[in-house]
Amino acid sequence: MIEFRSVRKTFADASGKETVALHGLDLRIEPGVVHCLIGTSGCGKTTSLRLVNRLEQPTSGQVLVDGEDVRTADVIELRRRIGYVIQSGGLFPHLTVAKNVGVLCELEGHGAKDVKERVDTLLELVNLSPSKFAARYPKELSGGQRQRIGIARALALDPNYLLMDEPFGALDPLTRGELLSELQSLFSSLGKTVLLVTHDLNEAFALGNRVSLMHEGHLIQTGSREDLMQSPATEFVANFVKTVRRGVN
Repeated sequence: MIEFRSVRKTFADASGKETVALHGLDLRIEPGVVHCLIGTSGCGKTTSLRLVNRLEQPTSGQVLVDGEDVRTADVIELRRRIGYVIQSGGLFPHLTVAKNVGVLCELEGHGAKDVKERVDTLLELVNLSPSKFAARYPKELSGGQRQRIGIARALALDPNYLLMDEPFGALDPLTRGELLSELQSLFSSLGKTVLLVTHDLNEAFALGNRVSLMHEGHLIQTGSREDLMQSPATEFVANFVKTVRRGVN
């Protein structure tokens, strides 16, 4: 389980002026659940995600993974348990697809045969043929293919958790729809605990077992699709859902 306990996060600009990104976030991400964070720009959703694997540190409060405060955890061990997917896959341009997917396994000292078997398995998992794609370089791939490789690499060490930051943001609508469908099946089969940030409520509803809507650093409501649509906690939630349903996101 991932848990945020009264997490406050502030940033200071060059002049020392403080901006509050999170105002006392309390949130639990239950085991095996796909939990989506969504909200207006600057609402704190990506900051929340980055706190989990210590790309950011909380100003106060606690972020716990498996009951352990991430501030006291060994950061390398922590990140071995957490896969991380960003926009466009974040691939190393000078490495082949096989090397990109297998790089973490190599760093862990796995043998060449085991690495190849793991890479082949992961490429098949994301619907890319190893014989066709393993030797290619990122520049030879489409946006959707690069993102699939990024997902495969994040799963290389079979982590318990998967963090995904706007995984569809750089994709065209057709590719986004295809990948969305594939991820629905993938999440169902893997049973990982997934925390996914998106700006698209329809994507959040399609993928998430739970959805948390944030605004200006505050958590406004957490629930299922039905909760947010049928029982909005505030007028802001109701208006947000109505705006998306009208297709004006």
